[in-house]
Amino acid sequence: MEIKAILENIVSDNQLHAKWLNTLSYMENAGAKKISASEHKEQVNLIILKHAAEEHRHAYYLKKQLDKLDGDLCKTYTNEELLAPNHTKFYLNALDVAVCRYLKQHFNLTGYELKFGAYLFVTYAIEVRADELYPIYQDVLTQAGSKVNVKSIILEEEGHLEEMLNQLKTFSPDWEEHANLVIKIEQDMFSDWMQGLALQTGIAVPAVN
Repeated sequence: MEIKAILENIVSDNQLHAKWLNTLSYMENAGAKKISASEHKEQVNLIILKHAAEEHRHAYYLKKQLDKLDGDLCKTYTNEELLAPNHTKFYLNALDVAVCRYLKQHFNLTGYELKFGAYLFVTYAIEVRADELYPIYQDVLTQAGSKVNVKSIILEEEGHLEEMLNQLKTFSPDWEEHANLVIKIEQDMFSDWMQGLALQTGIAVPAVN
């Protein structure tokens, strides 16, 4: 499935575009809450605080972008104001569960160590995805002459990805092998999400690239 084709279809329709912005905001907010939930009660480093704060700010920023679209749209995160709400709301949780299962099997982690390991690998996978998705979205916005802009998010997500890489290198000498497997898990979930978006937005394309 061509991601750009789906986004072009979304951006061309004001109501769909508003729901898309709201959906991205929901996912950024969900990610921020996941990061906070992974924190140790006492041993909280600066990177985790920075990352959670920036994800919350992205959620706010995307919500504010709705002001650039006509109409009083998407005030909440109810299903009616999201795109592919079932896929959207279970995407991050499902990825987290799958990664926890993988880490238990391969590292025998429990408790805080398991939460922290899942935070590293899940966040890495999400940042890799954001590093692809947001620039495509920005290209579509630019081509459409939209007032909406996500360039500041792109810059910060690039910084997050570098931070996650540095932390993963200290987590395991074989981090890349495990990260690649997590990426494959995320790809399947992302493909399902894109299929959900395609169905809801009325675009029919066969397979995700």
